Amino acid sequence: MKPPPGRFITLEGGEGAGKSTQARLLSDALRARGLTVLTTREPGGAPGAEILRGLLLSGDVAWSLPAETLLHFAARAEHVEKTIRPALAAGSWVVCDRFYDSTMVYQGHALGGDRATIATLARLLGLVPDLTIVLDVPVPTALARLRARGQAADRYERLGAAFFERVRTGFLEVAAAEPARCAVVDAEADAATVAVRVLAVVEGRLSAAAG
Repeated sequence: MKPPPGRFITLEGGEGAGKSTQARLLSDALRARGLTVLTTREPGGAPGAEILRGLLLSGDVAWSLPAETLLHFAARAEHVEKTIRPALAAGSWVVCDRFYDSTMVYQGHALGGDRATIATLARLLGLVPDLTIVLDVPVPTALARLRARGQAADRYERLGAAFFERVRTGFLEVAAAEPARCAVVDAEADAATVAVRVLAVVEGRLSAAAG
């Protein structure tokens, strides 16, 4: 018999919100409940998409905003078709660090791109997350976390506090516009505390995770 389709969970938020850590912790918690889980990320998550990730984040090319937006969706289309859809069809749950909301917020809200075009491109993917968790942190906290990493900043991390504020506001607006899909989680606390909050949202919204 064909397995039931898996569930698709995305984690969103600005730089320093803890998305990668929480994606890993959530995936571990779901596996501990006996679920098969694929953990992935954007841009990336498939060989071709990872190549585009390098082009987008390096800062070596000053992309025009329309080109940047389309490159994100090209990477996303590859990710969806090569990685996410097959995993869901096989019955795996998918936990993804960023998805189309990031393009709406970064390229749309924060950089001034055409939001209607971004929304159309998102619809053309034909895949909507079952649940989107927006990790929310004040910008000073996010900046302090980035400095503490001691790593070279990517091109988005170099855009500064005003950009980060627009990103934070954008994610909160996206979540407010789609409350059935999105949940905002205060992510200012330590990782373990935030992980408990995230898992509680997943268990409350997607009851199969509590099995």
